[in-house]
Amino acid sequence: MKANVTVVREGQLTVDLGSDTGAFHGGASGTLYGVYGPDVPTNNLIEGMGLRTVSTKAQDGPQHPGADALDVVKPLADSTDGDVYIYMTDIHRGFPYEWPGDTPAEKLRLYEEKIAGQVDQVLKLPKQYQDNIVFVPFNEPEGNMFGTGEWSYDKVSWLSDPKDYFAAWDSAYKLIKTRMPDARIAGPNTSILYDQVKGFLTHALAAGTLPDVITWHELSHPEAVRASVAKYRVWEKELFKGTDREGIELPVNINEYAFNYHTSVPGQMIQWVSAIEESKVDADIAYWNIDGNLSDSAVQSNRGNGQWWLLNSYASMSGHTVSVTPPFPGENYTMQGVATLDEKKKQARLLFGGSTGKGHITFAGVPKKLFGENVHAWVREIEWSGQVGDHSGPKLLTETNLKVADDGTVTVDFGDGTLPKLKESSAYEIVLSPAAKTGKAAKPQSPPVRWQGSYEAEDAAHTGSGYSKNGPEGSTSDVSKFYTSGGYDVGGLRTGSDVTLDFTVDVPEDGTYDLSVFANSLNTFDKVKEQGPTNVFLRVDGQAGSEQQLYLPLGYKWVVWDHTDTTVKLTKGRHTLTLAAKSLDGKRVTKGDAIVDRLTLALPAASATTQVYEGELAWLGGGAQTAYNVAGSGSGAARLAKGQTATFWVYSPADREATLKVDTLGGTGARLSVNGHDVLRLAKDRNRVAVSLSGGVNKVTLTGGSSTTLLDRLTVTPSKGALKARTYEAQDAVLAGSATLTPLSLATDGTAITGVGGDPGNGNTATFTVAADRAGLYALRIRYSNPEQSEATHYNPDPLARHADITVNGGETRRVGFPHSFHQNNFWELTVPVTLKKGQNTIAFRSEELPNFGGTSYASDTFPGVLLRSRYAPLIDRITVAPYSQER
Repeated sequence: MKANVTVVREGQLTVDLGSDTGAFHGGASGTLYGVYGPDVPTNNLIEGMGLRTVSTKAQDGPQHPGADALDVVKPLADSTDGDVYIYMTDIHRGFPYEWPGDTPAEKLRLYEEKIAGQVDQVLKLPKQYQDNIVFVPFNEPEGNMFGTGEWSYDKVSWLSDPKDYFAAWDSAYKLIKTRMPDARIAGPNTSILYDQVKGFLTHALAAGTLPDVITWHELSHPEAVRASVAKYRVWEKELFKGTDREGIELPVNINEYAFNYHTSVPGQMIQWVSAIEESKVDADIAYWNIDGNLSDSAVQSNRGNGQWWLLNSYASMSGHTVSVTPPFPGENYTMQGVATLDEKKKQARLLFGGSTGKGHITFAGVPKKLFGENVHAWVREIEWSGQVGDHSGPKLLTETNLKVADDGTVTVDFGDGTLPKLKESSAYEIVLSPAAKTGKAAKPQSPPVRWQGSYEAEDAAHTGSGYSKNGPEGSTSDVSKFYTSGGYDVGGLRTGSDVTLDFTVDVPEDGTYDLSVFANSLNTFDKVKEQGPTNVFLRVDGQAGSEQQLYLPLGYKWVVWDHTDTTVKLTKGRHTLTLAAKSLDGKRVTKGDAIVDRLTLALPAASATTQVYEGELAWLGGGAQTAYNVAGSGSGAARLAKGQTATFWVYSPADREATLKVDTLGGTGARLSVNGHDVLRLAKDRNRVAVSLSGGVNKVTLTGGSSTTLLDRLTVTPSKGALKARTYEAQDAVLAGSATLTPLSLATDGTAITGVGGDPGNGNTATFTVAADRAGLYALRIRYSNPEQSEATHYNPDPLARHADITVNGGETRRVGFPHSFHQNNFWELTVPVTLKKGQNTIAFRSEELPNFGGTSYASDTFPGVLLRSRYAPLIDRITVAPYSQER
């Protein structure tokens, strides 16, 4: 008897650079209800993740606050030319949809009136935005309008008797196309790809009502994407055979995908991304939580978590995809990956992850005509930072040259030496390019972290009453729950408690370590309502002199993780790090209620303060090209002729000054811009500029000038003093109307301005007088909070964004959106560029409820008692004004 045995090496993943599986698509960068409106999130976050599609509610609909389709289309189209899929059904409240009508016929007639109104609204958009709209007439019809529930058409499921649904689909389709012949229509938008969808397609093809885009949802696991798309393509091929559509493949958008256990976790989401990219379809991450945060990708308005940075790396891919063979093809919750080869750039990129332990990554078929005898490799890790935890970007693990073996392979091993073992929550990025010849390459970058450790709260020793070990939380068998490190978390740090958590750590050397506490409090919980962030006390080895008071982060639900960051000085060896509900002297106590997931420590390298962005790895536009075998850093440079661009996505931990330095290997006259504002024109001995960066993600672009510029790299270093900042507290403002000062413990000077805004035309304003040493562009940093939240109708919390209309010296109004900050005592900061004159300037804040699309009605009148649009500006703690930039 013979048996064939396949031995799979642990973590063996092979990338075949000799293959071509189609042009890179980028379809996994999509979101449901992920854009609230202008500024929430910023265009930087939209563009930086390559956002292709946004499914969202009908304009002025009551389903949720914000995310109105025609408010979303402009920031999306301006950033990426992406498409907005209008869930036309979301013109109704509730889920299932509460559509009016006493009879089935009346229900459909009233709904079609609303469909017609939505199409007419789109036709009033500027022409350049109309082709960014896709209409979705019905959403999950089997569970809503054409199901068996109370709010259904006639309590008959279309899955068992499709007659009424097919008639309604045909009627809605023809109504839309009659009003807007070039309209694109998507459907059937079912909750899964039911077998009955084939019958729907058969009917629609015969009736002339076939959707322009085929849509359904995949919320269970990544492999369902591959199986369902393959099934659909077989149906499509059969149906189109012998017709004028034979050989055509319709676009597909899986416009809801993934669940709470997956979202925000790079090691989980890369499994979805690989399946979606391999299938060459678009897909939108599902909306399980709050809108306006790119489906658990965005933090605040301009920051990204680990998932955002994964999608930023994904959007950095180009050329064509290549075959990737993971250790266990087709198996969920194992290592998976997606890879590309761009012959023009001479770059190969791989994103992979989803497993723990060793990894053996082999690039096969490495073309020596492109890469030569040696390749230059960057290996980075994209760690999980929590659902709403800020992330600084992919962390360099190594930069090195690797020899191409005689068999055309290059191998990168994890867990066997230089590189650490893989973590299942992380995704990893490997970029290959030609190696510079000996003597031309600068010294490679060093990893920014020399050592790190992670310590689970459930493993910490504890004392006191009220302690609880919570879990299991989310898992592969319970994907509706949130991902949690180790699967468990700990409670007990709350008002009236005496709990302590003692973490035993062992560090390799003396130094100042970065410490993060991954924690969460529900913002609406009784014990949390009064103060907001829960305060706890951190001690090292029980020493009073080491004690710090930390404020732990808030979230929109329990088990939604963020992190509070600080530093601790430790000597080499073992230590006990304590989180306590009382200070050591007993005079201060915890107020609130928090749960803790884990504590992390990291020892930064001395070089970590300066970030290096290589020119050859930038996003190149306008025909810019990579250049190798040049005497620079990394493996090469970017060659920019006039008007050609190189764009970097630069992280800043705070709204603050940093010095940008552009290293070139030739050429002058190139123009450097930061977040759309010119800050420097390169010339001999002019390549450094201090800039007021925004906290989070900054778009930094170098545009070629009159002579071709060879861009080696951009470096970014925190700096102080070049941009003189002036701060104005709440009490410095002149208040009018109902605007007033309200005591808040975490406001920098103890009070914040409340009550700015109200009814249309109100006079409830706050005005600051600020000084400027010279005329020009300034960074206005606003420290604010926004506590406003609407009552939810189902599983989605419904926080509101607020806006402020800002005027400088009585001039043109600048409208700025501010996302929900979870509590009035939880302050965030954002930067708004403003132009000031030399001397004294006034900066005024006002607000009011914004009207519906037509400009004549208001949501508060249309849906009384349903809070859909805020009437108020955010609470203002302080403002800071600093010059936007200064050459150095």
